[in-house]
Amino acid sequence: MGKKKTSIDHKKILKTLSNNYWTIATLVLAVLLIVVLACSGTAGATINAETAGQAVLEFVNAQGANAELISTRDDGSLYEVILSIDGQEVPVYVTKDGKTLVPQPITLDPSPAAAATPTATAPSTPAPTPEVVKSDKPIVEAFIMSHCPYGTQIEKGLVPVMKLLGDKVDSEIKFVYYAMHPTSGEVEEQLNQYCIQKDQNELYLDYLTCFLGTTKGSPEEGSACIASTNVDTVKLATCVAATDAEFDVIANLEDKSSWMNGRFPQFNIHKTENDAYGIGGSPSLVINGAQVQAGRDSQALLNAICAAFNEAPEECNTDLSSLGNPAPGFGFGTQGGATAAGCGV
Repeated sequence: MGKKKTSIDHKKILKTLSNNYWTIATLVLAVLLIVVLACSGTAGATINAETAGQAVLEFVNAQGANAELISTRDDGSLYEVILSIDGQEVPVYVTKDGKTLVPQPITLDPSPAAAATPTATAPSTPAPTPEVVKSDKPIVEAFIMSHCPYGTQIEKGLVPVMKLLGDKVDSEIKFVYYAMHPTSGEVEEQLNQYCIQKDQNELYLDYLTCFLGTTKGSPEEGSACIASTNVDTVKLATCVAATDAEFDVIANLEDKSSWMNGRFPQFNIHKTENDAYGIGGSPSLVINGAQVQAGRDSQALLNAICAAFNEAPEECNTDLSSLGNPAPGFGFGTQGGATAAGCGV
């Protein structure tokens, strides 16, 4: 007797993916049912985490999702696979033969050590500032992770503001003290971005605009942006080597025993500032030494920065509302709503 086929309306399930984690978990449960029915029930040969992650990505996208693979990790008896679906980072688990998805493992270990592992979430909210800190030339520092979809979201809002205000503000993109997307090349990309901003600042916003417009921020796309924006590769390589030697960037990436919570490599280039401001995740916006809450669209960011001037310049009267709300993730083709979500532990 042949196996009875199960019919599931994937399109209907996928339509509500972006609502919340539990909606996405419903999709994963449906996917699990399909896999269990399709497989013979016997375990296959073990494959590595990266191969398993690609298998999960291909399967989910085959159902009509628009997912990106963020990271994979050996979680003991299973592989943990972090996918980005409609701007939300979703952890799923797969058996080590790459054949069966598990929505969420439930530990039977009652010890305190068996705590939940961190995933992308909203960064800790700083206490509200009772009064805007003002200065003649505001200092604007945006702390992000280069592959955090919410970090790229605020960057897409900030770039037009940074171009508009120019040297009337002291603005800089800085990095959170750990990287959540090491398998996507985040550590190496942040090292490149730091050096371009430091030594070739006149090219930085052009490079960043190019990078934010890519499909997934891959190393190949980053290299293409370096070429298209005429970044001096010799100067870049010299800075990367010196910065790596000073902050042990690649050593921390390769030494997994040093990773935060066993999952996230340290990225200590701006560790002093992270500690001083209490940065918890990406994105975090600091103006004149104080964390502030603002929207991620250009108009909201312009308003927040201009409120920090003793005397606001004429540029602060510019209407940037037509630029809309940038969506999380890479690319400029879509619009997103206001969000307080972020990447952090």
